[in-house]
Amino acid sequence: MRRTIVITGASDGIGAAAARRLHRDGHRVVVVGRDARKTEAVARELGTDHHVADYTRLDDVRRLAAELDSAHERIDVLANNAGGVFGDPARTADGFERTFQVNHLAPFLLTRLLLDKLLASRASVIQTTTLHGGMVRTLDLDDLNHDRGLNAVRAYNAAKLENVLFTKELHRRYHDQGLSAAAFYPGNVATNFGSETTSRLMRFLATNPLSRAVLLTTPDNGARELVRLATGAPGVDWRSGEYYAGGAPGKRLNKLALDAGLARGLWDRSEALLDGTGTVTR
Repeated sequence: MRRTIVITGASDGIGAAAARRLHRDGHRVVVVGRDARKTEAVARELGTDHHVADYTRLDDVRRLAAELDSAHERIDVLANNAGGVFGDPARTADGFERTFQVNHLAPFLLTRLLLDKLLASRASVIQTTTLHGGMVRTLDLDDLNHDRGLNAVRAYNAAKLENVLFTKELHRRYHDQGLSAAAFYPGNVATNFGSETTSRLMRFLATNPLSRAVLLTTPDNGARELVRLATGAPGVDWRSGEYYAGGAPGKRLNKLALDAGLARGLWDRSEALLDGTGTVTR
């Protein structure tokens, strides 16, 4: 079946690699990226639609949701693949810590604004994330902005935990209405993902040629699980509400990711933060 698949963060890296593979398989791929020139280049290569949005601006996310809703009769897969790690104490124009906003709050908002269309399409929502056991010991729902001390690596790991919690709560709330959700770990991939961070470790892994060659896999390899989830049938090829690593449900999942109360609390807190800007009304 030919599907309409929206991929954010598709101007480069895993997103672009997945877009190319899905296009070759005959699906209608919609490319979303931050960099207008790179996003347009990928879309032109594939002969497909594209949209530009900067996740550090929630107005861009609102506009993106309106454009997607208007341009596409149905959305079969929403792949929330865009992300980044920063560590700069400067806030976004919306007042949020950038790693939190780009990795969690912006895709949360996009998904919520598209929810009617996703439900009508019986869609799958896929989150690109990473999460290893023990890397996050607590998640303070009253300090998602890291006002009590910002550490680039800790903020990034917290955002990745939030991706999994969002996936599980999305499944809990809407799977019985036909929506499916999954999160996946693509491996350590050689992309430009960490190039803007103030963390020396993250920047070294992202930009040093030796570390990229020895420690990291290719974007094409990293895209395999995204492609598998986007093209597979929920309930047959994969289970909704799960976190996948290496093609199978993750066995090293942080115990916090299994806390249903924390997942509900994150959802409610995220809505409250967005309600404060007059964004989410559903």
